[in-house]
Amino acid sequence: MTRKTYEQLRSARWYAPDDFRSFGHRSRTMQMGFDHADWQGKPVIGIVNTWSDMNSCHSHFKQRVEEVKRGILQAGGFPLELPAMSLGEAFMRPTTMLYRNLLAIQTEEMLRCHPIDGAVLMGGCDKTTPGLLMGAFSMGVPCIFVPAGPMLRGNWKGQVLGSGSDGHKYWDERRAGRITQAQWMEIEGGIARSAGTCMVMGTAATMMGITEGLGLTLPGASSIPAVDANHQRMATRSGRRIVEMVWEDLTPAKLLTRRHFENAITVAMAEGCSTNAIIHLVAMSRRAGKACEVTLDDFDAYSRKVPVIANIRPSGDKYLMEDFYYAGGMRGLMKRLADGDLLHLDLPTVNGQTVGQNLEGAEVHHEDVIRPLSNPIYREGALAVLRGNLAPDGCVIKPSACSAKFQQHTGPAMVFDDYPSLKAAIDDPDLDVTEDHVIILRNAGPQGGPGMPEWGMVPIPVKLVKQGVSDMLRISDARMSGTSYGACVLHVSPESYIGGPLALVRNGDLVSVDIPARRIHLEVSDEELAARRAAWVPPPPRYERGWGYLFTRHILQADQGCDFDVLETAFGAPTAEPAIY
Repeated sequence: MTRKTYEQLRSARWYAPDDFRSFGHRSRTMQMGFDHADWQGKPVIGIVNTWSDMNSCHSHFKQRVEEVKRGILQAGGFPLELPAMSLGEAFMRPTTMLYRNLLAIQTEEMLRCHPIDGAVLMGGCDKTTPGLLMGAFSMGVPCIFVPAGPMLRGNWKGQVLGSGSDGHKYWDERRAGRITQAQWMEIEGGIARSAGTCMVMGTAATMMGITEGLGLTLPGASSIPAVDANHQRMATRSGRRIVEMVWEDLTPAKLLTRRHFENAITVAMAEGCSTNAIIHLVAMSRRAGKACEVTLDDFDAYSRKVPVIANIRPSGDKYLMEDFYYAGGMRGLMKRLADGDLLHLDLPTVNGQTVGQNLEGAEVHHEDVIRPLSNPIYREGALAVLRGNLAPDGCVIKPSACSAKFQQHTGPAMVFDDYPSLKAAIDDPDLDVTEDHVIILRNAGPQGGPGMPEWGMVPIPVKLVKQGVSDMLRISDARMSGTSYGACVLHVSPESYIGGPLALVRNGDLVSVDIPARRIHLEVSDEELAARRAAWVPPPPRYERGWGYLFTRHILQADQGCDFDVLETAFGAPTAEPAIY
């Protein structure tokens, strides 16, 4: 392998020349207490840190960034921390998805405009992982991902709690009057009890696992609990490795291929992934270049051949991410897939080894947590893509997390145009609804939400909850949290806000869903739909200024990953290096 010289580093353009501008760069670096020995002859490593007091999932990143710096210094690099927007799922409204592309822009431009030779990307909470990676792919410097890791198991009266999933479950119990206010407050204090991301197989765990599946983390990194000492050591090792990656010039463009993304889809299916995986991985693949692009059809094809073997809630029935780690973690799961000839093993990864080499010696220590391929928890993959006259560009459902009776179902539509009216209705004890109804929420997509909020996990009407109903068919152009479960059809594309067919549904229309046939159909004639379309009136714009204005004018639809049209790799020529004068 040909190694770079110091003069070939990006940072040398800022620091090495004997001119007045470089004098300014050096003197301002010295202003911060550094001297020539800190950067001379060394790669500058930008640590993109998404720590924030408003992101509990990343509350340990203040310490982890110091451990990353330690590794960089050990390997002879010059570490500089670059704080980035922290997309904390628990607090940001209307949705972090409104800001994923903003983080991607910030990451790309922050790395481009500074003297950065390589990047350590610190993320985990849902949209931080794809946002950081999309920006880094577009910038093109060597990068390695340090996943936040899951929090510890929750606990209430000796019962194991999973954030999100058990929150939904016990909230319905409270709505039905089966638990008290005091018990609810005890759950509130026990369900999230350490730093780290949700400990179920939600979007955070899904995306961290996918990133390891892509080969962009150190082996096993994605499943280490956030507060485990192994997580600290992984952060330091990642710091050491990025320095070598810079000298090797191991950029995303030289590393990633479509086969890497096929591995990532395989891992996603086997781990019982969040529905959000489709949107993010499609967007990431399109940033990586046309040759890497994957589509909804790829997800559906892999779903039919890759079983769910991670017995983790909400697809699983018992275990959480802490159990997954003790059972062998992501290396154990990938070893099972490799033994079943479901992975490309010859692909390079960020540590300089191939996928196959990284899996040598991997073991599974608990057969019920990481199941054999011959005894999966679900014989097909976690997701299914449906198409039909209600979703010509596709929509998504998580069959592994919904009741079997709704795999094939026809029922009358109950339609809501916004979330406030839906919320008021479902809390009405006299609502005229049965479990056979199909609840439809529209105007909740990329533009309509705006930003596709996680409203797709439509609560069961309180009248039915009190009757013991725990699932029913729900359809929307929104997303739902990966911690959620149920017969929820999501990401209907094109969305209703721009005139997609969901905008034409009326109360009482019969809607049919057939998951095995991958079909969703509105039982209304083409002639009637054409008449309704002619009468449809577009809603007013959501924004007239600011970020929202830019967002709604450039956001792509769900089936295209919800990236901005002007940010995708295929949109135009690569952005040039900044001039230095």
